[in-house]
Amino acid sequence: MHRTRKAAPAVRTARLASCALLATAAALTGCERGSSDGADETATGPSGCPAVHTRAREAVTRAEQTDIPWGGPTGGPEAVSGKTLVFVAQTMTNPGVAGAANGVRDAARTMGWDVRVIDGGGTPAGIQAAMSEAVALRPSGIVIGGFDPDSTAQQAARAGAQGIELIGWHAVPEPGPSRRPDLFTNVTTRVQDVARISAQWIISDSDGRAGVVLITDASIPFARNKSDLIREELASCQGVRLLSVENIPIPDASSRTPREISSLLSRFQDRWTHSVAINDLYFADAAPAFRAAGEKGSGPPYNIGAGDGDPSAFQRVNNEQYQAATVPEPLSLQGWQIVDEFNRAFSGRPDSGYVAPVHIATARNSEGASTWDPSGYREAYRKIWGK
Repeated sequence: MHRTRKAAPAVRTARLASCALLATAAALTGCERGSSDGADETATGPSGCPAVHTRAREAVTRAEQTDIPWGGPTGGPEAVSGKTLVFVAQTMTNPGVAGAANGVRDAARTMGWDVRVIDGGGTPAGIQAAMSEAVALRPSGIVIGGFDPDSTAQQAARAGAQGIELIGWHAVPEPGPSRRPDLFTNVTTRVQDVARISAQWIISDSDGRAGVVLITDASIPFARNKSDLIREELASCQGVRLLSVENIPIPDASSRTPREISSLLSRFQDRWTHSVAINDLYFADAAPAFRAAGEKGSGPPYNIGAGDGDPSAFQRVNNEQYQAATVPEPLSLQGWQIVDEFNRAFSGRPDSGYVAPVHIATARNSEGASTWDPSGYREAYRKIWGK
């Protein structure tokens, strides 16, 4: 199937206006994969959402700023020596997990600590086995890398009994310390902020008139919460229609995403103007299906990744190849923050309380970039650690 698409702003706005669909409560219920939310029916109603659109445009403009100074800790304990860490990864095929793990390795080298990464392979059994292996190594600390700690509750309890510090990366919905499950802290941007700005980008980009496909992994509580929040924000604009929610587990993304994209193109055709996915990797896997259908890389549908901003996502955005924007996690910074939080835990100090700000990368503000991090974080942490 080939559809002629125009990317010029004036034509694009007119085309989006012509396919405006009224969002109702029904658009937010019963639209998981395999069911219809009524999107196959012709709908008419108010166009756009002027007040919501204005707020969205202002928020997006702020989030697109690139010169973000360091706003994290400037004081804390000096580096302790002789520590070992294990990073248990949900799956290293998840670019966010892999980026955070690489940041931990980088920071640990500065500290003189040893780090081992164990890949859970994206399956419950694999993650439990990886966590068991990590506990058996008796490290100083374990990173819960992108999975629900409750899925390894027995292993986490053994770690606690042995005095092993646990820190999460995207392990629970909120940043900061957690008691149930017991984590010294959880390092993440605020999922509410990421979800909101992703939806606001769609509202702003479409002038409040869009037909949206949302891609998530409902097996990961963090991801499921993020997609629920995206749905809520999209619903604030009456001119936005949620066409479908696709539940594709991240470990299955490479095999399932192309097939699902082909089906969605056939089903929704020009009504599909925008997509948002809880992770950029879906658009890497979607590109062949878009290309095979004759879609232009510059869209529509205009695609935004609500995390995690891996290098390939920046490349797709900069080259206008089936991704228009990403809300990147500052993955390297977060790895350094994890090491700093462990150092605070080992020193008997509280967590830093730092939460990185959200950012949107588009072709306008990220040309030539492959990552995003607030400036000066390495220097700040080295100064704190006396390194």
